[in-house]
Amino acid sequence: MTPRTVSTQTKISIVSVGLLSFIGILIETAMNVTFPTLIRELHVSLATVQWLATGYLLLVTIVMSTTAYVLKRFPPHQIFTAAALLCVGGTLLCLAAHSFPVLFLGRLAQAVATGLSTPLMFQLIFTRIPGDRLGLYSGLAAVIISFAPALGPTYGGVLTSLWSWRAIFIGVLPVIAVVGVSGFFSIHGAAPGTAGHRFDGPGAALLAVVLTSVIWALNEAGLHGWGSRQFWLSLAAAAVLILAMTVYAQRGRRRLIDYTILRLPVLRFRLFTYFGLQFINIGLSYLLPIYAQTVLGYSAMTAGLMLLPGSLLGTITSPLAGKVYDQKGPAGPLMLSGCLIVAGTALFWALAGRLDLVLIVVLYSLVRIGFNAGFSTAITDASVQVHGRQKADQNSLFSMTQQYAGSLSMSLLTAVVAAVSLTTTSRAGTQRGTVIDFALLFILAGMVLASIGWLRWRRHQAAA
Repeated sequence: MTPRTVSTQTKISIVSVGLLSFIGILIETAMNVTFPTLIRELHVSLATVQWLATGYLLLVTIVMSTTAYVLKRFPPHQIFTAAALLCVGGTLLCLAAHSFPVLFLGRLAQAVATGLSTPLMFQLIFTRIPGDRLGLYSGLAAVIISFAPALGPTYGGVLTSLWSWRAIFIGVLPVIAVVGVSGFFSIHGAAPGTAGHRFDGPGAALLAVVLTSVIWALNEAGLHGWGSRQFWLSLAAAAVLILAMTVYAQRGRRRLIDYTILRLPVLRFRLFTYFGLQFINIGLSYLLPIYAQTVLGYSAMTAGLMLLPGSLLGTITSPLAGKVYDQKGPAGPLMLSGCLIVAGTALFWALAGRLDLVLIVVLYSLVRIGFNAGFSTAITDASVQVHGRQKADQNSLFSMTQQYAGSLSMSLLTAVVAAVSLTTTSRAGTQRGTVIDFALLFILAGMVLASIGWLRWRRHQAAA
């Protein structure tokens, strides 16, 4: 039974694991601002250096796909300890890196840490917070995982401009130490058990190959163009692997995730909303700093700071949306989210040729309010549709989808810009490619709003 009150120990445990997740996501987007600097210092291309973000998100996704089993098999204390140690080790490795492979290896260690800590945070919330406060606490969790991507460019831009990109890793070490100690003493509890099910190793390996193949195909488009043989061969291979994964998921004896929960229409639509919002959020927080530096000529500090007002507004929005959900349900926050996301991406697309610092701040703030109004609402409404051990499956599925949305978004948007840049200068290619990217984000935003509206209409019809 979930207690009716939230103990101090529970609050500290959620904050501890949440801040560990926050650190991983903060570093992820802080590194985006350093890409122009890293390209010069490490002598690599944009298509290569973006793997610091894409590869990170991809591994986070793969790790999260295993957490439906991990959360059932291991106690929360063990999972947190492993995540904290990997976060420290990865941070120290990145700090000492003087080549791209070493830096990349450190980022992969941090990816495993984030892949474990984020689902653990939601698992603690969904199993230890009373139902009438679930929206509020999910909203606060959404602040952690949505504020970090937007604060990252500011954090990274300021430190890179005033000191060095290595300062990004120095700054988080004291926080990791404090979080590690508080989590070690506050996180307790037993594992719910796997009910005799064994870990689906082949399924995990196949899923990892499938997810990587799609990202690889997009990377080939960025390197060789959308009409290249390399891209189409990679895309065909990815399609075959996706088909194989689908067949395995339907007929395999072991299940990495219990996909039967997707038979619930509300769960499918909330998952798509969750994916679409994160795709747009990560895409813009990645694209805008690069555009500001390459096309508008702003410094890394300015490019980072311009996202801060929107981040702060989003931080305020999430818990407010959570309270509305607790009192009146998901319809209001989700419709507001869809409308603002559509409006913001439409204006980015329409005004792409006239963007300046002030306009970017205003439009990004509009998008961030929309994003935070719907992001936590989507996963909270999904969590109440399942019970018992299936909560771990729902948690793992949504966490995995959230991270892959970011990886896919960065890969696709980068591929568009890189492919356009093959036939023109870097500045012109970034400018033209960004316009196309804005159009793609607007289309996705429209699909998200349509899915929200359709499910609301269906629920209204069922009630009538």
